[in-house]
Amino acid sequence: MKIGIVIGSVRSERKGEQVAKWVEAAASERDDARFEVLDLRDFDVPLFTSPVVPAAANRQYDSPNVTRWSQAVDGCDGFVFVTPEYNHGVPGAFKNAVDSLGPEWTGKTVGFVAYGADGGVRAVEQWRQIVANFQMIAVRAQVSLSLFADFDGDSLALQDRRTAELTTLFDQITTLTSRLS
Repeated sequence: MKIGIVIGSVRSERKGEQVAKWVEAAASERDDARFEVLDLRDFDVPLFTSPVVPAAANRQYDSPNVTRWSQAVDGCDGFVFVTPEYNHGVPGAFKNAVDSLGPEWTGKTVGFVAYGADGGVRAVEQWRQIVANFQMIAVRAQVSLSLFADFDGDSLALQDRRTAELTTLFDQITTLTSRLS
């Protein structure tokens, strides 16, 4: 079983990479799944302009970057979305990358590690609605990191409870993913 840890920000001054490294380090201590970081910035997914709806594209995309993204997503059984909250919502580049695919997401599990001024909770609320369209199964547990309480400038300064929250998220996603596989 393979779980993709998706860094959902493509900004140059993002906190998502630090958060994903923390998630990956915790995941490396587990033996119930393989975890792999998928950095959205590495795929350079273009704006979705294709006349063919991704669900009808049969995994044949106009862009080689979207094809690489498709293959990476298709190779995972579940996901941890590391998502910022931008302007009370999901980041545009991440939403575009999700919308650029179709069947690669269907029926897979997802958990959320969010960060923002209010812990990224509004982005997660929106992600839960978005992934439901793909018949993805979102686990209940989430980690919501506050820019004011879990970061010291550009460095992580996590509250003590965060490790236990992440463990619960991992437990839920690996259990559910194994049941669906």
